[in-house]
Amino acid sequence: MSGGVDSSVAAYLLKEQGYEVIGLFMKNWHDDSVTISKECPWLEDSHDAMIVAQKLNIPFQAIDLSKEYKARIVDYMFDEYQKGRTPNPDVLCNREIKFDIFLKAALKLKADFIATGHYCRRQETLENNKPVYHLMAGKDTNKDQSYFLCQLTQDQLSRALFPIGELTKPEVREIARKQNLVTADKKDSQGLCFIGKVRLPEFLQQKLQPKKGKVLEISPDASVYQELPEAPAREGLSPDILRDLARPVHYQEQDGQVVGEHNGAHYYTIGQRKGLNIGGTPKPLFVLETDTQENLIFTGQGDDHPGLYRHGLFIPSSDVHWVREDMRLKEGASEAYQVRIRYRQPLETARLYSLEEGMYIIFDQPQKAIARGQFAAWYRNDELIGSGVIA
Repeated sequence: MSGGVDSSVAAYLLKEQGYEVIGLFMKNWHDDSVTISKECPWLEDSHDAMIVAQKLNIPFQAIDLSKEYKARIVDYMFDEYQKGRTPNPDVLCNREIKFDIFLKAALKLKADFIATGHYCRRQETLENNKPVYHLMAGKDTNKDQSYFLCQLTQDQLSRALFPIGELTKPEVREIARKQNLVTADKKDSQGLCFIGKVRLPEFLQQKLQPKKGKVLEISPDASVYQELPEAPAREGLSPDILRDLARPVHYQEQDGQVVGEHNGAHYYTIGQRKGLNIGGTPKPLFVLETDTQENLIFTGQGDDHPGLYRHGLFIPSSDVHWVREDMRLKEGASEAYQVRIRYRQPLETARLYSLEEGMYIIFDQPQKAIARGQFAAWYRNDELIGSGVIA
């Protein structure tokens, strides 16, 4: 129970369905060495979760996972940003904390399942007399959170329940109001999973020291660009063509013109517009690439700048994950899927190519701001089949 309306209603629905329910709140933060914005609401959240548990007449306790959270999520975040990558802590929190550490803690309490307030669905079928678990998008397409669970395994899904997956957000709030739950009209949480709102630049500055560097602007007709190929043929692409389509453009200082100064390349990510504090250009500046080794930021004018787009991406074999292991692509095979590279992005048609070194994903249409460190997730219809970390 997070102290929000979604997990509150999830607990209520489970009790209505006849489950014996225990409410658990995860305390994931009390490390004073890394200051978080004073807007962090976890104390209020834990109080609200306790009030809901009392209202539902279910046992409630808080468990402290802050040590594990720091090691598995926060330290990973700092390391990734220092390398110029863009991690997704919510995906990691589900893989490393909720459905690992937290799940194990629940099993020690003799629980059969853990349930969360995610807007997604779990279905079960039998294949060769063996259960197969399907991670399905939530009924509320505006709130679908299956992407955040893209790293779950069959074993983790076998222990998971998603009671609100068949409901829309307005329906969830209406149930909470009818049951007089204190969380009924509470705003949705923002920021890091189970920590709260964080001002990312301030947060990162606690560990990654500011360092002045140049902001360079790259012309849209710079010689570093090749013509974007037409939507590639669906099959038969050679490994060399796949690598070319997935390879991001890397800039050198001489490719651009100095237009400003920044406080550290590791504070920025590809596609970012706000936070550059550079005006006077006909179109807004977008970050095209960061070079944390040389401490340079490369930018371009307008969201139609060719440096923001490319046809493909690559996922190393060690980072390819199949929720549906039975659908894993064999080496040398390719298959069409629907893919998203960030939360709430519309699904895009693409083809996956499995090679020895990893997975290449080639889109029908060029994609904007493909960021290293983010997760690409592939779907068939409403089912999430697999995912991986973009290299």
